[in-house]
Amino acid sequence: MRIDPTLSPTPDAWLAANAPDEPVFFFHPARLMQVGRMFLEAFPGLVTYAVKANPAPEMIRALHAAGVTAFDVASPAEMALVRAEAPGAALHYHNPVRSASEVAAGQEAGCLSWSVDRMPELEKLAGLPRGTEIAVRLKLPVAGAAYDFGAKFGATPEQATQLLRRVVELGFSPSVTFHPGTQCTSPAPWARYIVEAAAVARSAGVALYRLNVGGGFPSHRDAGKPDLQAIFDTIREAAQGAFDSPPQLVCEPGRALAAEALTLATRVKGVHDEAVFLNDGVYGGLAEWRDIAPMDRVRAVSGTGTELGGAKTRRVVFGPTCDSIDRLPETLPLPSDLAEGDYLLFEGMGAYSRALVTGFNGYGVRRVVEIENQD
Repeated sequence: MRIDPTLSPTPDAWLAANAPDEPVFFFHPARLMQVGRMFLEAFPGLVTYAVKANPAPEMIRALHAAGVTAFDVASPAEMALVRAEAPGAALHYHNPVRSASEVAAGQEAGCLSWSVDRMPELEKLAGLPRGTEIAVRLKLPVAGAAYDFGAKFGATPEQATQLLRRVVELGFSPSVTFHPGTQCTSPAPWARYIVEAAAVARSAGVALYRLNVGGGFPSHRDAGKPDLQAIFDTIREAAQGAFDSPPQLVCEPGRALAAEALTLATRVKGVHDEAVFLNDGVYGGLAEWRDIAPMDRVRAVSGTGTELGGAKTRRVVFGPTCDSIDRLPETLPLPSDLAEGDYLLFEGMGAYSRALVTGFNGYGVRRVVEIENQD
């Protein structure tokens, strides 16, 4: 996607001046850097950005400029992206299952940390330099996330114990990593995982080099902002209580770092009875709305950039494609005076939305406008 600079102070003003008929992402680098600096100041350890959340070059550049010096990568393409935009950054390759060619690519890219959750995958890494960090990925049946990240990856505590012992036998630096699941609003999953990680390390007779508490940090999706500081405090206190000598802490936020970077603007194509038709939908920037609870940070503005003030009524929202499943899973409360040519602005859309856009039926967000100075 191309990046268009603008002198417009807000997305609303840009929409009024340009009247685009295609959906548009507005990029807010100042907001992104502000969130990045908050994580760096408040999290009690190393902050790495999970590139998968939004692998746009401008995201890597802005976070690196804000002080993020390590990136969690899941593929050779993501490695190449970070090397191009932040050449000196540390790479953590935490996709636990890799082909032989991907292992070679990770070595060539200089990945400093690798994760595993199965013994055969650990044996694939036997040729890495001694002392390389190998983080055993732990999974537990923990509730509280929008969806469970343990369904695909992760070792049970018993398996993790055996893996840690083998990591040491191979001459690597042993760590534990976990992922509590996406959009966790309660600190409880981190606390439970940290206690279990300490128990696994004791059972294996291993002193951990680092403990990676994963991602899962919630973004701002509804009226109340998530209390990230409470999560950070819980992580620090749980580590101090669970370990005699707490290991260095690492986190790998994606959603929580990326979300505020983008606003998605969609134009109303038609309003018919209880239905609203937009020029973007679940095959585009709204793809994630199929998988996790919808957000309520949605504003409606007229073609002149004026916020609509009509009484709210719940309406079905359809995307532009011919597919009948191209609709938001729940109705949205929208102004009664919403009309064709107006715009809906979805705030906090920087995570996964841009990464999941398709070109199905010839639709999909392809334009990004940078709002340079808005914070």
